[in-house]
Amino acid sequence: FPSHRIVLQIFNALPTAFVGGVAALVLTQQTLTVASLVGFISLGGIAVRNGILLVTHYVHLMREEGEVFSSAMVLRGSLERLAPVLMTALTASIGLLPLVIDGHKPGREILYPVATVILGGLVTSTFCEFLIHPGLFWRFSGRPQVPGVLPGAPNR
Repeated sequence: FPSHRIVLQIFNALPTAFVGGVAALVLTQQTLTVASLVGFISLGGIAVRNGILLVTHYVHLMREEGEVFSSAMVLRGSLERLAPVLMTALTASIGLLPLVIDGHKPGREILYPVATVILGGLVTSTFCEFLIHPGLFWRFSGRPQVPGVLPGAPNR
């Protein structure tokens, strides 16, 4: 990415995802295990990937479509990425839900904490992805931080 600020904004997805994973473990009265740590690693990858999708779309709008850096551009970019991110979260959640619901059955001792962490983190990270990231991008990305894009002027 062209700016360390953008990278830090993307990594901001990790704390929001991890809070959801920890909350899910607490709500289901589980402890931190190696399996739940694997869930946190997977969750971190999903959360960062969603952040990358969102931020790269903002940059695409400015570079390729000539959008001016504005709150309207950030809103447009967020709305255009809402469906893909929600579909990813929904698909993963549907796949993980049976493991969380029937996690106490024999043979699912390892998968239960993994699924619990990922499902809990998906809820918080997806929710915060569209509440926190657009505001962070608008506030901290800085108009000149995207090479090839002049502040306040469309570029093609």
